[in-house]
Amino acid sequence: MANPITCFKAYDIRGELNSQLTEEVAYRIGYAFAEELDAKTVVVGSDVRLTSTPLKLALSAGLIDAGAKVTDIGMAGTEEIYFATKHLGVDGGIEVTASHNPINYNGMKLVKAGSIPISGDTGLNAIKERAEALSDKFVNGRLAHYFNNETVDANAFFNGNAHIHKDLLSSTGQYEESSCMSDYVEHMLSYVNLDNFTSLKVVVNAGNGSAGPALDAIEKAMLANNVPIEFIKVHHNADGTFPNGIPNPLLPENRADTADAVKASGADFGIAWDGDFDRCFLFDADGEFIEGYYIVGLLAEAFIEKNTDSKIIYDPRVYWNTEAIVANAGGTPIKSKTGHAFIKERMRKEDAVYGGEMSAHHYFRDFAYCDSGMIPWLLIAELVCVKKQTLASMVKERIKAFPSSGEINSKLNDADAALERVTGKYQPLASVVDTTDGLGLEFGTWRFNLRKSNTEPVIRLNVESKGDIPLMEEKTKEVLALIRAE
Repeated sequence: MANPITCFKAYDIRGELNSQLTEEVAYRIGYAFAEELDAKTVVVGSDVRLTSTPLKLALSAGLIDAGAKVTDIGMAGTEEIYFATKHLGVDGGIEVTASHNPINYNGMKLVKAGSIPISGDTGLNAIKERAEALSDKFVNGRLAHYFNNETVDANAFFNGNAHIHKDLLSSTGQYEESSCMSDYVEHMLSYVNLDNFTSLKVVVNAGNGSAGPALDAIEKAMLANNVPIEFIKVHHNADGTFPNGIPNPLLPENRADTADAVKASGADFGIAWDGDFDRCFLFDADGEFIEGYYIVGLLAEAFIEKNTDSKIIYDPRVYWNTEAIVANAGGTPIKSKTGHAFIKERMRKEDAVYGGEMSAHHYFRDFAYCDSGMIPWLLIAELVCVKKQTLASMVKERIKAFPSSGEINSKLNDADAALERVTGKYQPLASVVDTTDGLGLEFGTWRFNLRKSNTEPVIRLNVESKGDIPLMEEKTKEVLALIRAE
């Protein structure tokens, strides 16, 4: 291949369409994936983006030509691929998704058998090398075959028109379309006792992403079991043009539609998902956004109540609240480096029942140690019913006890220099120095974590205190001023 493939990242594949990620590149990735894993069976799915189906079909062609049988579960969220890979007992799974990236991007998330993640040093780099090594003549010839010998540009697919003919994939005998939705829903509902549910009204905002169909299937099953739940649906229909913007509730400017619907409908709480719904974000009955940090504590406590002596994995950005809750409930808190590959690896090593990150990624042992955007809200809904408390009341005391700044990003000319400035001033004063991920320093009643981005000149700051909001705010301003003093 004349030029290197540039869409491979540390944990997944993401790239700009037509320049970094094309149908040709997707074919190469599929072929290389099957070769590297010696995969004979692979499940594939794609999010709602218009370009995801063309990429998925090209990917499938590569998988087939390398000897794999492909099961296509259609439009799906990333967690549906995680579920299908484990449930069907196949050799690997690939979800075509760009999650919350801009419309002119797409990507892929890859797992091995058992839904074990594939990252740079666990196979992703090797797949990249194999993909690049395939001869242009071979790849172009196979694409021409699957394009039914039409004269087309494998790069010009941004309008979402699939160049690969699905009937040619099917004619190989190595491609089939199948659905795991009913089994997926049954598994989702296994995390809660439906008899515990009392009357609930919940706002759900799929952001026109892939969450809508999965939520509909869960709703149907809940109603069939006489669960008294009502969903108020916002931007619910799957639409790859994203008429209401790319779904990314982590951005404050993207929360108003959910918050307004909660207040207008008098809902008990609200839920919003990102594009491939591997993350869910919660709002209380007043429409207030709840930071993922405090949801980690809630879910940890819920699991420990059901499984005494449970091990709980958490990330090192903010953790005082999580540690306090887990220790008080009788569980074992275990700190892990941030990132899904690290969290999942540590969970497997410890056999932890649950892991949570402040970024709203929640991981579950019984879900192949993978993250899910559906399991968390189901557990929260059950908690609200069982405890007979509002979501706000369950978190407000924790927020008061351990107020946090939320993650604050600073784009700089020289991130290394900023890190040196902060280290030089604060590390000599710290009572605890933690380098699990970035720089974590504790000062008795307050602490902060500073992480440098691996891909851009950005510093990420998180500050928390023990029961002192003014102190947390003061120290946040103080550290930020030093970071940005270029």
